[in-house]
Amino acid sequence: MVVVAAGAVSDTSGPSGGSWLQRFGYRLVHSRHALWGLTLASFLESTVVPIPLEALLIPLMQARRRQLFLLAALALLGCLLGASVGYGAGLWLFDAFGDQLLEWFANPAQFERARTAMADHGFWFVLSVGVTPVPFQTAMLVAGATGYSFALFMLASALARGLRYFGLALLVYWAGDQAEALFRRHTRWVSVAVLVLVVGVFLLV
Repeated sequence: MVVVAAGAVSDTSGPSGGSWLQRFGYRLVHSRHALWGLTLASFLESTVVPIPLEALLIPLMQARRRQLFLLAALALLGCLLGASVGYGAGLWLFDAFGDQLLEWFANPAQFERARTAMADHGFWFVLSVGVTPVPFQTAMLVAGATGYSFALFMLASALARGLRYFGLALLVYWAGDQAEALFRRHTRWVSVAVLVLVVGVFLLV
């Protein structure tokens, strides 16, 4: 996923200005259905709609600071539901509809590289993909298509995405209204640092 910033929740232009994502984020922040809407957005982000979830999640957390960790948990829940669907698509549908799935989720070259990485590193491959702002769909599809352990796949997904979403909650708790600007400014370096940490743990284990 390409990480972009949503407009600030205090933007008085409201849903009539900015990109469609900013308008959707504005409506979500002010909606009484924000909690299940976030869960649905996270599910869609991890399956068929490559939206940058952070662009919705950070403004929502800023507006609902008493629910920071609930929002992180719901984002994780939606992601894991989507991950299970993607895994199932790879497990049960890839043999019959592999070409169509690759057109939807990835390209053949990406899939083959991911298949090799899954065969070589398995759990650590899923974990490394999950902590970085890159599409997760290829990892889900490959895990299912190769018959990788569903339990280990879900564990790696939960650890990786939990680190991201609860990390955002801590960022908002600590930085408040500056969280979005800090995330936008440092997200690449944070992603690299977390990836290096994952690789370091892998080498030590």
